[in-house]
Amino acid sequence: MPTFHDPLADAAEASEALRGLAHASRVFDDPADTYQVFGELAAGVRSLRQVLDQLANAHLSHQGRAFDDNGDHTAGAADALAAADELHLAGTLLDQAEDRLSAAHSASGRIAWHREPAIESTVEPDAQRRWLSVVFLQGDQADQVLDLIDREGTDAAIEHLFQWDFGDETIDAALENGYAYDTPPTGALDRTITEGDYTLTYNHDLGHVRLLCAYTPPPELSGAAAGPVATGPVSARETISGVGSAAPHPRLTPQSHRSAGRRRETGQPQQYDERDWFAAPTHSVNSGQQSGRGLSL
Repeated sequence: MPTFHDPLADAAEASEALRGLAHASRVFDDPADTYQVFGELAAGVRSLRQVLDQLANAHLSHQGRAFDDNGDHTAGAADALAAADELHLAGTLLDQAEDRLSAAHSASGRIAWHREPAIESTVEPDAQRRWLSVVFLQGDQADQVLDLIDREGTDAAIEHLFQWDFGDETIDAALENGYAYDTPPTGALDRTITEGDYTLTYNHDLGHVRLLCAYTPPPELSGAAAGPVATGPVSARETISGVGSAAPHPRLTPQSHRSAGRRRETGQPQQYDERDWFAAPTHSVNSGQQSGRGLSL
């Protein structure tokens, strides 16, 4: 029991009580009990703050009696002042701890604890997310983009490769041909850059560039309806030209709207052959030079 007059005895009892609380609070059979413990701790922190101030005042008020072990009063008085300063700093930090404790106490008070835990889904939030290949370039076309990366950086390369994102048509082609991946396919020496829903992979040594876009099928699409998934890189080949699906797949993130918005922001004209949506736009990295589509995965 506290004496309320003997600081030595009460300090020892407080220390023992905190040791007991540290041991007892390892397990809570009823999490609602934590709210009451919060309240007791908050009161304890306020009392501890008062104790620190009173310890500091004791060092200052009795500074004239302070000496070091060699009987030097100047050194002893300096240490008494230093101790008081540190105690005041500790009190300031304790004020911050009390604020955080009060915030935690309030948050805990808003919880309605149930006897049984909620049934949580075992499916990861991004478990259905796929990366679809927008375009894969190699040879001269890849060299143009690699040069662009060296001159202006990866942002400029991604902006250029936006030309090959035709929205729903690109998604349909990737899903129908199996160019959908759980993670962006990369080689050991490939470099990878992600900007928003797009990932750029490139390799100067092997001379290839790939742009992929993130795609999450709507809840109503599952299994075969979501398209085949490739678990690793597949051989590059030209996707069949001029063939689109009868009904575009709905998407969570409309790349067609996003791409159009990026083109409007940069002021780039978007012109391509309406008869063949796989055909490349009329502008390329080198202005005035018409390039083929390249390889699309």
